[in-house]
Amino acid sequence: MAGRIYSVRKLGGIIFLILQDRCGLIQVVFDKKTDNLIVGSWVEIEGEVKEEKRAPGGIELRGEKLAIISQPAEDLPIDLSKKELNVNLNTLLNYRPLTLRHEKVRAIFKIFGTALEAYGQIMRQLGFTEIKSPKILGAASEGGANFFTINYFGKKAFLAQSPQFYKQICVGAFERVFEIGPVFRAEKHFTTRHLNEYTSLDAEMGFIENHEDLMEKLTEVTRFIFEKIEEKNQEELKLYNAGVPVVSKNIPRYRLAEIKKIIKEKYGYEVPSETDIDPKGEALAGRFAKEELNSDFIFLTHYPTAMRPFYTMPDEENPEETKGFDLIFKGLELATGSQRIHDYKQLIKSIKKFGLDPKGFSFYLQAFKYGMPPHGGWGMGAERLVQQLLNLSSVKEAALFPRDVKRLEP
Repeated sequence: MAGRIYSVRKLGGIIFLILQDRCGLIQVVFDKKTDNLIVGSWVEIEGEVKEEKRAPGGIELRGEKLAIISQPAEDLPIDLSKKELNVNLNTLLNYRPLTLRHEKVRAIFKIFGTALEAYGQIMRQLGFTEIKSPKILGAASEGGANFFTINYFGKKAFLAQSPQFYKQICVGAFERVFEIGPVFRAEKHFTTRHLNEYTSLDAEMGFIENHEDLMEKLTEVTRFIFEKIEEKNQEELKLYNAGVPVVSKNIPRYRLAEIKKIIKEKYGYEVPSETDIDPKGEALAGRFAKEELNSDFIFLTHYPTAMRPFYTMPDEENPEETKGFDLIFKGLELATGSQRIHDYKQLIKSIKKFGLDPKGFSFYLQAFKYGMPPHGGWGMGAERLVQQLLNLSSVKEAALFPRDVKRLEP
């Protein structure tokens, strides 16, 4: 076996060594003197595999030969052999190349990897074509001010806030598309729920009746992701005492105006009028779903038209509300989606209504000028999914090398 010495313990003349490789931890026992057993060293070990129920995984290796591949140049600043790291978030991230080696931290990203794999798998099964859209744009996809500006050979360009325009355009070619990729938000938040770069699980599909079709499909996709995590990551889940949530076929659905009223009456909290719903409102919506509906999930629908992007389809019965939704998972927004405007003239009108110039969206509008089917889609935050599943204190723990308003390194 080859790997990294995770810990060393000596009992009399016997040495117990825990070796870490890509699969996890295994106990190695040497009953003869072995020098240079420094925690953090990378080694190759030969020996005989034996059953040992008291050892991690129920087996151990009786060591016979050991070769040192490389050793730490200095003492480790953090003890990685303990079950818990017990360091603050700044230390965890400042020493990220090292702390990623801790078993509990590695577990986060094994689960993260399963989530990405499962998303791609279910989307292909459902007939979606995978795309990779550009992340350097000539126009800010969401409008507003939450975008990063870059110098693109002397021209002003923007980092993509989402693949929105491109995935909509691709509906006109492929009908159903999905993307797994980074998105960038220049939000000056320093919270436990925000990242300035995160991994978005996006989808867009044509020939829908309305946003209800999207919520049904997103429910199916979410259920599949958690089923795969339960199937592949039992050991990782145990490290966090985490259970995979039940995703029912009929996640509760409440209009935003209705849930705000419930929050006020039941919990005595009024969502500020200048927001659609704030973090505390989301948390209370999640609490209501758990306490009253026994669900870790709740769909909130019909967000105000003025607080959603210009491409969001208004509700015919009440144009002040949209055919849009958020999926809340344990009190935190996990995904946002909507039916989109597919009619060219209506889209032009909406762009102008939001105070924007249609000329700035000419490449996007080209698809609609030549006809588009009724369509819609969603974007889901992969880091938030893992954060909520494992009850992590900050979404930054679920990002390999997180970017926020203060952090550009490692």
